[in-house]
Amino acid sequence: MAKQKTQFICQNCGSIHARWAGRCDACGAWNTIVEENPSAGIGGGPARAPKKGRPVALVKLDGESEEAPRIASRMAELDRVTGGGFVRGSAVLVGGDPGIGKSTILMQAAAALARQNQRVIYVSGEEAIAQVRLRARRLGAADTEVLLAAETNVEDILATLAEGPRPDLVIVDSIQTLWSDQAEAAPGTVTQVRTGVQAMIRFAKQTGTAMVLVGHVTKEGQIAGPRVVEHMVDAVLYFEGERGHHYRILRTVKNRFGPTDEIGVFEMGDTGLREVANPSELFLGERNDKAPGAAVFAGMEGTRPVLVEVQALVAPTSLGTPRRAVVGWDSARLSMILAVLEAHCGVRLGNHDVYLNIAGGYRVTEPAADLAVAAALISSLAGLALPPDCVYFGEVSLSGAIRPVTHAAQRLKEASKLGFSRAVLPSGSAEIAPGNANGLKGLEALPELVADIAGMKPETAADDSD
Repeated sequence: MAKQKTQFICQNCGSIHARWAGRCDACGAWNTIVEENPSAGIGGGPARAPKKGRPVALVKLDGESEEAPRIASRMAELDRVTGGGFVRGSAVLVGGDPGIGKSTILMQAAAALARQNQRVIYVSGEEAIAQVRLRARRLGAADTEVLLAAETNVEDILATLAEGPRPDLVIVDSIQTLWSDQAEAAPGTVTQVRTGVQAMIRFAKQTGTAMVLVGHVTKEGQIAGPRVVEHMVDAVLYFEGERGHHYRILRTVKNRFGPTDEIGVFEMGDTGLREVANPSELFLGERNDKAPGAAVFAGMEGTRPVLVEVQALVAPTSLGTPRRAVVGWDSARLSMILAVLEAHCGVRLGNHDVYLNIAGGYRVTEPAADLAVAAALISSLAGLALPPDCVYFGEVSLSGAIRPVTHAAQRLKEASKLGFSRAVLPSGSAEIAPGNANGLKGLEALPELVADIAGMKPETAADDSD
């Protein structure tokens, strides 16, 4: 009889090792390598001789196709992120920090669908039925026909779902608690998570049920477990937010049936999550117009323009190495902007501490924020407040040139809606809105911005719009 082989799998990244080690060579995590039987679970060898396969029908690409049927939750922000609602037969993975509100938003979505006579089943592996009912009462969802179950065994869950009419939506909270008899490993390990997720996806594809899976995240913010899980599902959503702020952002990073750059904005309250139709008013609600170092950035999240305030503080330091602190933006990009200001604009910041913050706890990822960051830094260094009715957007290159960015017209339209009558933008984008040409300032290089801000008078810089 052949000797049974074993392999050692990292529970953090899923890499396979020939022998046990205290530290994973792939991800660097400590004490995450566990011995598992490769013949069990997904990817294991067959228990018996494989049967002969059957040929499948081949079709052409130019055949007729129908749009994927969707189940709209009537929560506008959630439907925006998913591309119009949950697709029948799809699997959606939702991740987020502990306590951020994943179970809350899914309970509200389940209640909204149940009110539309959809059959919704909520399977909780972390909470008892009584705990789920308490949350439902707090959210005003206790009067809906959402069916509950507290179970972690995959086979029992599938047997329960197979009974009665086909469910329209199934929520499993969470995949780290699932375990199957087919895998010889502890719950939460790579093998068990992979086995449970594949079983749930198979059920969704065979029955046409929309499946929503909740996943834990690591300290780096990535969904815990094997990376292959994100490849198996049809959509991956991240629920983000700062504990010190009331707002929450639902962001899509993968979607086979819709856009991958949309966000949904919610506000956390005592009775659950409230949709925020205009996020710009939320992020600009407590803005100080006369404070130096504050610039309003007109950004884009998918098809939605969002206005946020970029705050900068430049202060002299006695330390040999000045401090650079960034919240809500890429620290490497801040270093690049500082280098461009010093090399091409003559702005010396080597003996100053630099602090940068995106107001409201919002996180900006697009390079169009370069111009707003540069304006905030120069404003703080000069001690001059920028005009309160002006927005900034544009990408700064290493040569100091300001490059055009996409969706300039939509950015300007959103700014005008909120009372901003002027904009500083790349010169190539200034011709997009000829009707508002008087309020547009097109720049070709960053030294022009430095000269404009340095030429402001202290008494008129903040009141220039009056």
